[in-house]
Amino acid sequence: AALLTLTRKRGAATYAQTLQNIPETQVTTLENGLRVASEESNQPTCTVGLWIEAGSRYEDAKTNGAGFFVEHMAFKGTKKRPGSAFEKEVESLGAHLNGYTSREQTAFYIKALSKDMPKVVELLSDLVQNCALEDSQIEKERGVILQELKEMDSNLADVTFDYLHATAYQGTALAHTVEGTTENNKRLTRADLASYIDTHFKAPRMVLAAAGGISHRELVDAAKQHFTGVPVTSKEGSVPALTRCRFTGSEIRARDDALPLAHIALAVEGPGWADPDNVVLNVANAIIGRYDRTFGGGKNQSNRVAALAAEHNLCHSFEPFNTSYSDTGLFGFHFVSDPLSVDDMMFCAQGEWMRLCTSTTESEVTRAKNYLRNAMVAQLDGTTRVCENIGSHLLHYGRRIPLEEWDARISAVDARMVRDVCSKYIYDKCPAIAAVGPIEQLLDYNRIRSAMYWVRL
Repeated sequence: AALLTLTRKRGAATYAQTLQNIPETQVTTLENGLRVASEESNQPTCTVGLWIEAGSRYEDAKTNGAGFFVEHMAFKGTKKRPGSAFEKEVESLGAHLNGYTSREQTAFYIKALSKDMPKVVELLSDLVQNCALEDSQIEKERGVILQELKEMDSNLADVTFDYLHATAYQGTALAHTVEGTTENNKRLTRADLASYIDTHFKAPRMVLAAAGGISHRELVDAAKQHFTGVPVTSKEGSVPALTRCRFTGSEIRARDDALPLAHIALAVEGPGWADPDNVVLNVANAIIGRYDRTFGGGKNQSNRVAALAAEHNLCHSFEPFNTSYSDTGLFGFHFVSDPLSVDDMMFCAQGEWMRLCTSTTESEVTRAKNYLRNAMVAQLDGTTRVCENIGSHLLHYGRRIPLEEWDARISAVDARMVRDVCSKYIYDKCPAIAAVGPIEQLLDYNRIRSAMYWVRL
């Protein structure tokens, strides 16, 4: 009976308290240039990872796909742990190992118990410094990658975005896909992969990030023990600097009437990572919102595009995006629709862009800012998301930007700023277009270009 009278006291921190109570990110730079960053908490687990300034943008036409291939090979054994010994040792810790490659960065990270942090650091150092690249494993993984490429071709959303990069940045490194071409993956050699590692996996281009129940001092000590051997430059000298990838207003159309749905992506050139306009553009995208047929609410949804799409059956899904790189970006939207709804959906989406440039209201901005705040605080869920946030920030901005600072930037946005910044990037600009599927109804490029402005009397 006494147990039934017990009540559990629950404390809930306010939004402001949450921002103020976030642990400080501590950063230490080793002598070789490796940055070691961590955020300590009372979690029983931790995530430790390496974020490396390397990706498909650093490849040329002949080596495109090398970074993706190296990511696959990194888990297939090292000189100290040949074959499957590396993965078995990770599994013996009850840990989870993962990694990814993008256009400008590569990451390898392990989630484990906090007490195993020194061992995790040692494993990551072995992974990037002693990748075995055994010929038999290369050939085995080559088959896996070629099969992955076939499967990726069936993901029309990814295909559309690859086409969008190809037309928007044609003739430049950003036009490359992350995975590379089938031809390249068939002919990449061990020497190519070793050269990629030697060129890009260098200490000044790396961030060792950690989040969870760990000590920053112990993390630095482990990094000094295992990462001091990572060289500063490659054998050939310093790593080549990024070349400017110029945006081009153009289009790619891959018509296939046998497909049931059309995928359309339209984008203008957006700002790079460090540009403050990104915050305003993210608010603009939150105003536009996203839509999927599975959403409830129908035509009563607060976002105009979503309400129109639901009421008039314009599309199956719709989502804006703001993809940033070091010096440029793609700001746009992607939608999936029936063949006979392509024109109407494009008209609706471009009309919303024009409305953002001319008629954004304060109530819309307030709602959008609250949406961004919610998404921002959601980054605190789990050590892996925090760790990735730390590593990516140090690569993109050179520091971890506190959530309090992000909140202040969001709070400073008003309707006038949204109208001005959207006009700067959208109004009367030549867009890049990628379209896949039954796209006969997609208007001529000049007609789409003419919808990038309104004649004002």
